[in-house]
Amino acid sequence: MSGAEQVARTAKESFDASQLLDSAERHRALIALKQALTEHKDEILKANRLDIEAAKEQVAAGKMSSSLLKRLDLESSADKYDSMLQGILEVDSLPDPTGQVTYAKTLDEGLELYRVTCPIGVLLVIFEARPEVIVNITALAIKSGNAAILKGGKESLETQKIMSRVIQDALSTTSLPPAYIQTVSTRNEIASLLAQDRYIDLVIPRGSNSLVKSIQNDSRIPVMGHADGLCAVYVDESAVEKKAINVVVDSKTTYTAACNAAETLLIHDSLLSSLWPNLASALLDSKIALRCDPSTLSALSSNSTVSSHPAFSQLVSASTPEDYETEFLELILAVKSVDSLSSAIKHINTHSSHHTDSIVTENDANAKAFCRGIDSAGVYVNASTRFADGFRYGFGTEVGVSTGKTHARGPVGLEGLVIYKYQVRSTADEGHGTAVFGTGEGKRPFLHTDLPLGDSPF
Repeated sequence: MSGAEQVARTAKESFDASQLLDSAERHRALIALKQALTEHKDEILKANRLDIEAAKEQVAAGKMSSSLLKRLDLESSADKYDSMLQGILEVDSLPDPTGQVTYAKTLDEGLELYRVTCPIGVLLVIFEARPEVIVNITALAIKSGNAAILKGGKESLETQKIMSRVIQDALSTTSLPPAYIQTVSTRNEIASLLAQDRYIDLVIPRGSNSLVKSIQNDSRIPVMGHADGLCAVYVDESAVEKKAINVVVDSKTTYTAACNAAETLLIHDSLLSSLWPNLASALLDSKIALRCDPSTLSALSSNSTVSSHPAFSQLVSASTPEDYETEFLELILAVKSVDSLSSAIKHINTHSSHHTDSIVTENDANAKAFCRGIDSAGVYVNASTRFADGFRYGFGTEVGVSTGKTHARGPVGLEGLVIYKYQVRSTADEGHGTAVFGTGEGKRPFLHTDLPLGDSPF
């Protein structure tokens, strides 16, 4: 048996064993996890600084992007580590997503049918750079009753080593099996794990376009995730200038390396000489490079206020067709004018990655049409695309963002990590068989009357 098969098999055995534990054990495990990560904070941050120093050398050598470096840093903001720990408590405080009855019928006297939520099984989560993902996924997996195998990128290897040890030590103090959460470190192990469809139930990749697509192409195991975060904001003809500036600037600048940052800006052509120059000035003030189509570029060039902006010659340029299909992850925005709402919808559906798209409008009919017409996991009205996040949605944290159309879509929290099973119970003295049911003479019809929803009776 290969090493990867052993990891996968052990994870499956741990999952099976965990299903017989009371859900209260998962609460105890999350509290133990939070306490251990609190006690070892200095040690983990010290390891993270080693990864950061090595990453800086890679950036200087042109072998790593600055956006990847930022994602790696657990101290990129003053509260990042503590927010990660708070996320554990918030996940713990959420309702148990398992054992919930979502459909219930009386089929016959003494015969009941229940559809009950249950964990998916063993998750294989592959991610790049962001070491806090280890903690996020661990918390969500424990709360939802799933076992997990985690593989981070080599750029966060030192941080992963310490975090993995701390997590394992925390789990060893609980009733959950020791191998409930496992980590692997080499690329070769991933190739082998992607073939373990007998033991692994779902692969969740978080990272670059190339990482996600290679996994989608190389595994027989179902994959949940997204390859690109190509988000767009459309400023409709009825848009209010102040609102448009707030939504567009926030969508682009609050975290440019995030998958929910805007990459494309669409402007209704009736606004080219009015709202657009002022919006462009605000974007230039934020040091955003504007790659403009002929109409939006001409409107800026002919506007003396914008064209005299100190950054105009440096940051404003003509766009290329490729710009409208590029996830920049930097302070770059592809801009295009459109002549109608339908044109905006068509452009977004053709070029976006179906992640999150927003309209700025005061027209309710246009807002409704946009929400119906855009084929994306998140569709917003007068709100920044940056709201597409599990924490902001109230999920505590997220396992990732899915742009697929089966099982889970958008930021995936606890509800996206459970599936369901059908349970049938007979309380009749002789049990129940199917032969007595039907439409012929002497046959009994099914009752199909509703039963209360809520917790499973089993």
